[in-house]
Amino acid sequence: MPHPTAPLPGPSPEPADAGGQAPPHDADAERVVLGTCMHHAESIADVRELLDGTDFYRPAHETIWCALLQLHQQGNPSDPIAVSDLLQRQGDLIRVGGASAVHALAHASVASGSAGYYADIVARTARLRRVQSAGLRAAQLASDPGSDPEELHTALEETLRTERERARNAGTSRLDRYVSDGWTFVTDTGAETEPLWGTPEQTAWAAGESLMIVGPPGVGKTTLAHQVILARLGVYAAVLDLPVAESRRVLYLAMDRPPQIAKALARHLGPKDEPTLRDRLRVWSGPLPTTLDKDPHLLAELAAAHQADTVVIDSLKDAVSRLTEDEAAIAYNNARQHALREGAQLLELHHQRKWTGDTPRDQRPVLDRVYGSTWFTSGAGSVLFIAGESGDPAVKVHHLKMVTGEIGPLPVIHNHQRGTSYVEQTLDPLALLQASPEGLTPRELAAHLTEEPKPSRADVEKARRKLDQLAQAGHAEKSQGTAGGASGGQQATYRARRLVAVS
Repeated sequence: MPHPTAPLPGPSPEPADAGGQAPPHDADAERVVLGTCMHHAESIADVRELLDGTDFYRPAHETIWCALLQLHQQGNPSDPIAVSDLLQRQGDLIRVGGASAVHALAHASVASGSAGYYADIVARTARLRRVQSAGLRAAQLASDPGSDPEELHTALEETLRTERERARNAGTSRLDRYVSDGWTFVTDTGAETEPLWGTPEQTAWAAGESLMIVGPPGVGKTTLAHQVILARLGVYAAVLDLPVAESRRVLYLAMDRPPQIAKALARHLGPKDEPTLRDRLRVWSGPLPTTLDKDPHLLAELAAAHQADTVVIDSLKDAVSRLTEDEAAIAYNNARQHALREGAQLLELHHQRKWTGDTPRDQRPVLDRVYGSTWFTSGAGSVLFIAGESGDPAVKVHHLKMVTGEIGPLPVIHNHQRGTSYVEQTLDPLALLQASPEGLTPRELAAHLTEEPKPSRADVEKARRKLDQLAQAGHAEKSQGTAGGASGGQQATYRARRLVAVS
């Protein structure tokens, strides 16, 4: 028997434990790592920072990984033919299952940027195996009447310390994997990245932050979301007059009435769109294996498994077990942030609180109108609220939480037959200014936009910013007002700039 103060030995990967179960491992993740490295040689450098050969559960996989490393270090190809040839020359090809087994692994390839995600799974299960092995060995030693508890405790601490150091040196420690120096953090936040939907001045959906579209049933949440999704796929260029950046692939979690979602999408599409939808849109129909608050890693895993850089959650009530409980909302926000950190952009559909008898129907929406725990909106980047009556083609889009400048409120007209939407220009600030020969003050514009005779101070300031933006863009001229005092002063007046014809 080994002396109990010696470090506990590492596990032998093949045998099952005393209960007949295999130690922790993920054979599928191992296959994906190896297959991706065969097809994308640039992935080898990323994976080697996360794994070493002993992290693979299956000896054949470890042998193939060592062959990949050797080929990469020599600057040679890493495809299945090259790997099989090297293994043949080393006398290892038969031991790993032959050339057919190597080629079968190559079919498990995913996008090169996703290899690190699966390598992390392999490394995590390897660490679990080593901890499990240390625990089993400690239990065996503890049952020996001659064991010294203090010596056994020292041996356990040494084993765990060695494991922590191993993980840290491999770059896989949970304590430092996502840590960067302060300058890198500040300069690489993506602040200069173009929005996914909107402009830098008016951003509806920012990269790295989720967009939540909220409203009562029947006001066009899905209609608007589908237009944004299809714009991400290149079918449209803009939605509600705001540009949309293209995506590589969209994963649509159609958990709420999939047949209706399919019919709604069909309104936009024709035979010419078949290649795009087959290649760049993946749809999950029905409930998830578990809710996202119970498995905060599931959302990121789904995105990686389907190589999607955009995920649509339709809707939150089907993805979270208890919407009103803070604990579930915080757990969901962890799932949201995990997915965002792994590069998936999120669009979430949600609904409002139910009306009560004393709630005015025309009350302007606020974040408190969003159903459930406040942690849902707290973790979102942008929140758009669609106000209106069910089935009404005319609705109003309010920007309740924003990244940069406020969008709207926008009077929007839905064409339910075609599934399209457009901004009604009668309440467009520039159109209102052009229709006012005497010009408009910020208070007058705010009254038009809010449809309230006495707009709030906040609404007046929002209107002032819109008018200033028009002036800066050269669409309006500003006449300074007078200061306040006993007489109350006079607000600045803005007039539409007249275009001069050039002969």
